[in-house]
Amino acid sequence: EREREREREREREREREREREKKNSRSKNLHKNMKNERERERERERERERERERE
Repeated sequence: EREREREREREREREREREREKKNSRSKNLHKNMKNERERERERERERERERERE
């Protein structure tokens, strides 16, 4: 009985660990996406600059 209890406890711990991992990877992805978005925005800005210079 105690053995099963310990097993369930370990299982819950693993579950919490997986949740933490998921959250971490989500926030990492979020930062990456934001960074990419800013980079694209700068690229569009440079493109507009080149357009203005052509005129």
